[in-house]
Amino acid sequence: MVIEIVVGFYSNSMALQAEGWHMSSHVFAIGLSWIAYIVARKYSDSEYLSFHREKLLALTGFTSAIVLQIIAVIMVIESITRLINPLPIKFNEAIVIAILGLVVNSISAMLLHHDHEHTDHNIRAAYLHVLADGITSLAALFALTAGMYFNLYFLDAISGIIGSLVITIWAFSLIKRSGIALIDLKRMK
Repeated sequence: MVIEIVVGFYSNSMALQAEGWHMSSHVFAIGLSWIAYIVARKYSDSEYLSFHREKLLALTGFTSAIVLQIIAVIMVIESITRLINPLPIKFNEAIVIAILGLVVNSISAMLLHHDHEHTDHNIRAAYLHVLADGITSLAALFALTAGMYFNLYFLDAISGIIGSLVITIWAFSLIKRSGIALIDLKRMK
């Protein structure tokens, strides 16, 4: 994450910066999930608190999705700015880091995908973050490679916009699922 942000800034690659900032949302989501699990274990048997573990876990998933959406909005604003005012990009450095990011995302997705992924909002949030990150890594890699070979600098900014749209889709999906768990919404027939 830090390498992507730093190299993205150094190389003037919006695609790489967007990828790095998106990964920063993972740090937030995983940290929030970790805290939620600690709190859930500590207070689940409390005689003084009316405690619903599922609500806490849904709340952390919901909060994670909101933060993810905020990052997507920032990414799209910066990407549009780069479309209007393009900067020269150091493609070679950015491509190497984009490949590294794709490898890390692929390994992370394999580690997070298991049977509990569909019922635990925290694990689902982390898994969706990594999937969205993998898609933005692919878009960044394509944009950087095509930009380098065909001198199409605008593809870097377009990649940032595509990444923000992918993040928005995942975020709204998680907001909907975790929101339903938070308010005990019963399906209307």
